[in-house]
Amino acid sequence: MTIPVEHNLLVREYGQSTYELVQQLRTIEDRDERTRRAQQLVQLMLRLQPGLREQQDVQQKLWNHLYIMAGEELDVDAPVTMQGTLNQAKPARVPYPTKAPKLKTYGRGVELMIEQASALEDPAEREQATITIGRTMKFLYRSYNKENAKDVTILKHLKELSGGKLTLDPAQVDAQNLFEFTTNGRPVPFIVPQPRSDRNDRNDRRGVNNRRDKQRGRSKKGRQEPQQPPQ
Repeated sequence: MTIPVEHNLLVREYGQSTYELVQQLRTIEDRDERTRRAQQLVQLMLRLQPGLREQQDVQQKLWNHLYIMAGEELDVDAPVTMQGTLNQAKPARVPYPTKAPKLKTYGRGVELMIEQASALEDPAEREQATITIGRTMKFLYRSYNKENAKDVTILKHLKELSGGKLTLDPAQVDAQNLFEFTTNGRPVPFIVPQPRSDRNDRNDRRGVNNRRDKQRGRSKKGRQEPQQPPQ
């Protein structure tokens, strides 16, 4: 049996055996018998594709598929008005991007992210978005060029693509590895810089604790266990 090209998708969905049964409907002369067989085929099609039950227009879609597979020549008493391919609206044309990216390494997607980040008014939110974009750019640079990129290179490209709107402190990026991923694939957490006085106090407390640990270790080494008398 030669299957029309426009029916191939439905044949794959319901099977060739179902398609052959639909073709036999056209040979049944009794209209009541033809309607009864059509209803049975619709129930069979629903069993073959149970996911259609979740759709609101499941009956409309099943009878439409039956009507299309029958060559849009099916005279039965259907519960819905059957429609063929000629009555279906064509899908909207997908626009093809005509603007090439400024840097092939990152693509047009990164440029769209930069445009959205540049429009952010909150400085903290814009800075966090800049860090995320920079991390993505470094990952794409490695994948495209098969070599590692320095942070200053990523910052230069980021500034160029954003027109100078997205910038970061190079020393902060290098000190906190903001453009790197950890071993588990997650980004390095962003650490808020602490005031110098707080850092000094914290370092002092660490020094005191370290000295205490050393003293405890020495006392444990100097302590001797009492010898037990021989048995």
